[in-house]
Amino acid sequence: MNRSYLICIKKKADLTTNLRYYLSNSKDLLVCCSHYMRSLAIKSQQFNPWMLKLILLILMVMSISACGRVISNAKIEFSQDLTATILEFDDPETIKKGVPAYLILVSSMIKGDPDNPDLLEAGSQLYGAYASGFTDTSKSKKALVNRAFDYSTRAMCVRDVGFCHLENISYFEYEKLLASLDKSQAEHLFIFASSWASVIEANSSDWNAVAELPKVKSSILRVLELDETVKNGNAHLYMAVMESLLPPTLGGKPEIAKKHFDRAIEISKGENLMAKVLYAEKYARMLFDRELHDELLKQVVESDAGSKDQILINTLAKQKAEILLNNADEYF
Repeated sequence: MNRSYLICIKKKADLTTNLRYYLSNSKDLLVCCSHYMRSLAIKSQQFNPWMLKLILLILMVMSISACGRVISNAKIEFSQDLTATILEFDDPETIKKGVPAYLILVSSMIKGDPDNPDLLEAGSQLYGAYASGFTDTSKSKKALVNRAFDYSTRAMCVRDVGFCHLENISYFEYEKLLASLDKSQAEHLFIFASSWASVIEANSSDWNAVAELPKVKSSILRVLELDETVKNGNAHLYMAVMESLLPPTLGGKPEIAKKHFDRAIEISKGENLMAKVLYAEKYARMLFDRELHDELLKQVVESDAGSKDQILINTLAKQKAEILLNNADEYF
């Protein structure tokens, strides 16, 4: 008897009990199908319609599953490519006019795949970036940062169920949750924490929102413990800004803010020009240090736009630096 036919008979007998194996090892199943079809041509009396239907059903399920993965991956790749394209653009005005349509498109993709954490995080970053750089009204900014936070929260919930009901856990319980995370989750935590910080900033008059600031700071500190280089050192930048919210007379700690600003600039090798702008605006102005203020801003104005993924943010930084320099006499 043909050896390949015997192999297929055994596989055929085990097929029902090993369905999970074949679903994850499509190559074996296709080989079996090939041998089985060949055996049918030689041994027509062995034809089993039920088995053929089962094989076809399995192949159909596998094709649907594979198609779903392809579509899901395509969505993620699109959102990632869109983010990269936006960051490489050197004309903020074009981005301001063109991106809103893509924000809606990303939201529609998320609606079709609501439990995809990578897609949710991509949407969160797009909405957050647009809110921070291009919104004209506080109402619009609040709406955008709230959506960004919603997406990042849902992404963290998918990755770790502990993040699904943060409103119901205490600060100390939240610290335990943060302690359970490892380095592989540092970037995910940063996306989540930065979107949360943006919500607090946009709702600074709401004491319920401001009351969550300790949890946000703990989140950023945990990111720094896990991997301080995440997002080109931006976790240090967020900590620096938060430590610059209050002057020394009201309990602020500007010396800690300065360390974070310096480290953010160091990690980015000076390419993150927005770090220098915020250094001047949040720290130098708070301490009325005109010399440091002007020095930082002049460095920004005289710098080029930097590497591809920094072009847009650095272009915005250069524009803001000129504005701050022009009104420095009024401030100081």
